[in-house]
Amino acid sequence: MPNAPRTQHRSVRIPDEDWKELAERAPGGDRSAVIKELVAWYLRRPGVKLPQRPESGTPT
Repeated sequence: MPNAPRTQHRSVRIPDEDWKELAERAPGGDRSAVIKELVAWYLRRPGVKLPQRPESGTPT
C-alpha cells in the first residue's frame, strides 16, 4: 500500500502562530522530526540528546 504510515496518527493542540513558526524554523520544515526528537529526549531514550534550537530572532 503506497504511503502507509508506520505509526498511528496523533493529534495535539498547538496555537496556529507557534505551528507556523515551527515549520519556518524546523530543518527542512519538518515539524514532526522536531517533535519526535523532543519526545525521545523527554523520555530519556538511550543516546538521545536535546535537539539543537534555531538561532533566536527572525525565522529562517
